[in-house]
Amino acid sequence: MTVARAALLLGAGALAGIVGSAGGTASLISYPALLAVGLPPLPANITNAVAFVAAWPGSALGSSPELRGQGPWLRRWAPVTAAGSAAGAGLLLVTPAGAFDRVVPFLLAFAALALLLQPVATGWLARRPASGGRRLLLPGGLLASAAYDGYWGAGAGVMTLALLMIATGQQPAQCNALKNMLLGIADVSCCIVFIACWRVDWTAAAPMAVGFLVGSMIGPVLTRRMPGNVLRVLAALAGFALAVRLWVGS
Repeated sequence: MTVARAALLLGAGALAGIVGSAGGTASLISYPALLAVGLPPLPANITNAVAFVAAWPGSALGSSPELRGQGPWLRRWAPVTAAGSAAGAGLLLVTPAGAFDRVVPFLLAFAALALLLQPVATGWLARRPASGGRRLLLPGGLLASAAYDGYWGAGAGVMTLALLMIATGQQPAQCNALKNMLLGIADVSCCIVFIACWRVDWTAAAPMAVGFLVGSMIGPVLTRRMPGNVLRVLAALAGFALAVRLWVGS
């Protein structure tokens, strides 16, 4: 790992940490950077997940005002999130590398589309009448989004944020802070599986993790002070562009 490559991963991690902790999809920035320095798709995905753990303490510091009094809520839903993420990581490790390479462009496109349509989807779901099924929305949705996070990750933050805005009734900044904490729990869970069962590229993970830590402290501050539409749209467009490039080259 050269100095230039380490600097690229550090910068990409910082930008991804800002975008992710502000409500966007961090992997649409960090994952392409790992591909750019030569990692194949499956190792890049695992390295990205391991590095992203560093965003957890950073976003916790940045979101401390929104997290006051949320400890009991997080302790209640942490086991569901951890179990779902571990299951997703296990599924990823038994997926043949060739099959993962083929499905990556479609996962990227789905994550970019989810990011682009998040305000529309959230508003539509919020206007739906409440029903008995809403009681299963939060546990079922958290389990599914955590499993997706353990398997792929890109777009999991958007899914979790939309779920929390619908199911909890809290303010967007509070939902974003809770989302960051749940993603941190999910990332620790899947990374335990990855580190135990896979050889992680630490020379790539380390500089990106430093960037994630720095960027994730900035993102929550931006969430309070400015709309995230510009970052959201740019990240979505970058995701679509990468999906097309990978699909054409596959």
